Amino acid sequence: MEQTGKQLSLVDGEGHGTGRLVLVMKPMPTRVTADWMAQQWRDQKRLKKKLGSYPSMSLSKAREIFTRDFADMIQKGRSIKIAGDTRPGTVADLFEAYVAHLKASEKSSWKEAEKGLNKIADTLGRNRPARDIEPDEVTDIIRPIYERGKRSMADHVRSYIRSAYSWGLKSEHDYRTASQRRFRLVYNPAAGIPTEPKKVGTRWLDEEEFLRLYRWLECPDAPVHPPYTRAVRILMLTGQRVEEIARLHIDQWDAKERIVDWSKTKNGKPHAIPVPDIAAELIESIKPNAHGWFFPSATDPTKPVSHGTLYSFMWRQREREVIPVVTNRDLRRTWKTLAGQAGLSKEIRDRIQNHTLQDVSSKSYDRWSYMPEKRAAMKKWNAFVQAMLSKKRSKLTKKKHAPNVYDAAAETTQQAA
Repeated sequence: MEQTGKQLSLVDGEGHGTGRLVLVMKPMPTRVTADWMAQQWRDQKRLKKKLGSYPSMSLSKAREIFTRDFADMIQKGRSIKIAGDTRPGTVADLFEAYVAHLKASEKSSWKEAEKGLNKIADTLGRNRPARDIEPDEVTDIIRPIYERGKRSMADHVRSYIRSAYSWGLKSEHDYRTASQRRFRLVYNPAAGIPTEPKKVGTRWLDEEEFLRLYRWLECPDAPVHPPYTRAVRILMLTGQRVEEIARLHIDQWDAKERIVDWSKTKNGKPHAIPVPDIAAELIESIKPNAHGWFFPSATDPTKPVSHGTLYSFMWRQREREVIPVVTNRDLRRTWKTLAGQAGLSKEIRDRIQNHTLQDVSSKSYDRWSYMPEKRAAMKKWNAFVQAMLSKKRSKLTKKKHAPNVYDAAAETTQQAA
């Protein structure tokens, strides 16, 4: 026992060495505190690091932690100041840390990843060391999903696990982050599991199909949530990614310049486009809700509509056969194709759609916004769309002999035929 002033230090064990477990007691005005400390003599200086407080941490527990996390470091002459919990992280630890990484990186996919990984953790065992998971266990999770015909879901599950473990392997020695727990992973159990072959889409709408869909969205034949039809029309008119249009916020719309400006996009680069007049008029006709969303969710107005909801919305109309067979991704491909038909160059179409240009000049040196070129291109695209709409309206007027009457349902049937 060693006493210095009013502080009392009780050393666990006998003899002198390079490090000890010590209970340090300090009298306070109303109580006495007792803290377990790892103590080390290093470079003729005494270092201490707190393990926990007594009595919430018992002597046996303090000895266990000291032996597990500090004794080996002290014997190797390493400073206890950098010591931490040496237990391998669990499955839950790994998945939670990976989701936290996605959130910190402002990845919009973090919610879906968190939901998927929570279910996977329940199946694998939350409290099992992440390093103990075998490839066969991952396969056993994926196979039943695949056999139910949910091939896309099966591939998503494989992707979630693979990405979490890939991040875990890199984070082990990432000096830029301070992870609470090391996982001591030696391999990625999902790395060798083959992915579902990607089907490269080729579907795009010709002018007649484009008009049929656009007219139905203007005047649907059944009750639908209006923001959904507006969002899809903006997709058709701008060729942007579904997630970026679905999450359009008032802060991203410059009404004076008629520009939509995204600070964060899928490829991680800022992106801004001038919208064609027909799209600008549609946006300006929309009153954003109290939370600033142009296209709020029908079930939770505090959130924007999700891309999955827009996908389901379009799928239901396809099944009713009131619109052409098309997905939201097909609409991006349609814009690319029809805008080319309208005379827009491949380069400016790529820039408007924020496709990453791979040449060294574009990647490393070119910082021009191309806004004047984008404006000229969108003006040409606007004229092309207006010409399509005017041509179709003119035909309908002659056939119906009713210049001031527009029957959307009849037009939809007529175009379908």
